[in-house]
Amino acid sequence: MDTKEQSAVTTVRDEEFLRLDNQICFSLHAASRAFNGLYRVLLKDLGLTYPQYLVMLVLWEHGELPVKTIGEHLRLDSGTLSPLLKRLEAAGHVERRRSPEDERSVTVRPTASGTALREEALRVPRRIGASTGLSLAEIGQLRARLDALTATLDEAALRAAAGDCAADGGDAADGKSGRP
Repeated sequence: MDTKEQSAVTTVRDEEFLRLDNQICFSLHAASRAFNGLYRVLLKDLGLTYPQYLVMLVLWEHGELPVKTIGEHLRLDSGTLSPLLKRLEAAGHVERRRSPEDERSVTVRPTASGTALREEALRVPRRIGASTGLSLAEIGQLRARLDALTATLDEAALRAAAGDCAADGGDAADGKSGRP
């Protein structure tokens, strides 16, 4: 953030920062909920929930993977991922098996049914794209900006966890908070 941007952040009244309609996180949350609502309708015929669809996307793209790697792709922990995988296995879309090399590691692969589901799922991204009202180029630009935002926020979370107070505009070296 340059000096001009930092100055703008510190001169905005606190009340303005606390308005719901000024929260970027809420705008992203609302957009995410809107996407989830649309996905719910579009995935109903496939018998998948949105998180299950994401798991299948990873498996269709990469093939058999350890659960840990699937979690890394989706930014999900094993406690969240395991029930999803159990339901996908019960539906016949994936098979889970322990690695013969390491009994602690479980791999997941799509079954024939799960692979066949890919053909039916091909229409979903096109319908989602059309529903956004954005061109393919605009979708690509938005995705790139969101990916950059995610990376920046991940870095900020690491700094904040390490005790760096830069997140609120201060300088960690001098201990000033940057608040008016």
